[in-house]
Amino acid sequence: MSLYFIGLGLYDEKDMSVRALEVAKSCDILFVEFYTQKMNLNIKNLERTTGKKIKILTRKDVEENSEILLEPAKTKKVGFLIGGDPFCATTHTSLRQEAIKRKIKTYVIHGSSIFSAIGETGLHLYKFGSVVTIPFRDKFGNKLPLSVYEKIKENIDRGLHTLILLDIDAEKNKYMNAKEGIETLLDMEKRKKQKIITEDSKIIFFTRAGSTNSTIFYDKIKNIAKRDLGEPPMIIIIPGDLHFTEKEYLEVFRE
Repeated sequence: MSLYFIGLGLYDEKDMSVRALEVAKSCDILFVEFYTQKMNLNIKNLERTTGKKIKILTRKDVEENSEILLEPAKTKKVGFLIGGDPFCATTHTSLRQEAIKRKIKTYVIHGSSIFSAIGETGLHLYKFGSVVTIPFRDKFGNKLPLSVYEKIKENIDRGLHTLILLDIDAEKNKYMNAKEGIETLLDMEKRKKQKIITEDSKIIFFTRAGSTNSTIFYDKIKNIAKRDLGEPPMIIIIPGDLHFTEKEYLEVFRE
């Protein structure tokens, strides 16, 4: 029958759009994943909001056992709840592709995501370059993710801002914090020695976007490293060439 990809929005169940909530309530079966984005919600609150029982899926369920979603979608209206916007995480594109191949109708209900929320930092969206993610080192035998460094350098050379996502491992309840992110950036600089990320470099931390206690920090790395930025989720932005309006806005958040 149909498979709906439903964006939950940025922070909690209250970020669902009216359309997202209406569609979720009308579905015969609801699934949700929490592995692509940390959200401040639990399954009970989400079930209370939608009025439905919801099954939590792991990354392995979705990527290796997609039949759990596709089989019931042949005859029922199935909803797949996803943090942020459904296709900001490319892991879900293959699922939709497979559904279409099987003649299952698919629909997308978009939600707010970090990619729209970064406008809150005052940076011009058209001046962002490639997005990168700092992964947990233990995923790669404690090796430094030097490809991340190269992408940041490419952006800086072009005068573009770099949005840096920090890794999560929801199944292990691991969420990279500010300290880990900064240490990895500085360790990459020590290895590459191209002086694009130093303790005197100014960076932006945007924490808990979408919540009532979201915060923007703008300062030199050495100063931010000394501060307690609170709990994840958070992202880092390394600014490129700043327009005067961007500079003026960011100065409001510099202490």
